[in-house]
Amino acid sequence: VREANDLKYPEGKDTYTYQDYEKWEGRWELIKGVPHDMNATPTPLHQSIVGNIMSELRTFLGKGECQVFVAPLDVRLSREEDYQNCDTVIQPDVLVVCQKERIDDTGLNGAPDLVVEVLSPATAFKDRNQKFKLYRDFGASEYWIVDPVHKTIEIFSFKQGEVSNRKAFGIKDEFRSEYLKGFSIVLE
Repeated sequence: VREANDLKYPEGKDTYTYQDYEKWEGRWELIKGVPHDMNATPTPLHQSIVGNIMSELRTFLGKGECQVFVAPLDVRLSREEDYQNCDTVIQPDVLVVCQKERIDDTGLNGAPDLVVEVLSPATAFKDRNQKFKLYRDFGASEYWIVDPVHKTIEIFSFKQGEVSNRKAFGIKDEFRSEYLKGFSIVLE
């Protein structure tokens, strides 16, 4: 960890772990040991979409067993369930967790049940590729990719590490979640 003007950030190693990540200042994601700077400020449109989705999910979920969260919240992914030494820590825009025992004082251990990423020019490639594979491979049930530029949402359902269903919706459409039975949003 290098310090510049009293700001700590990653430098000097090929790969890092969650223990390194905890020492950094600012907002980062760590994917397979590689740090990704998340310090860019989201646009008002991005934040509005995140807030609207979070609000709809919170209303739908009520006081049930599932909880909805928004970034920044650390999601630690590890095959060995050694979350303190894992090499992948991500911060989805919106996430739903239905096993409260996986949440601790520092974040979530394992993939969320439902994940939402709102694309931005800086994160679109990573969200569609690296994070897509992480959510699929680590056991998320559903992944929503919201594209504010094209005014679309793609919903991917996962079962046993494979895509079991994919649907795309436009601004005039109403979509339904496969994972959250009975949940729907009119995109407009």
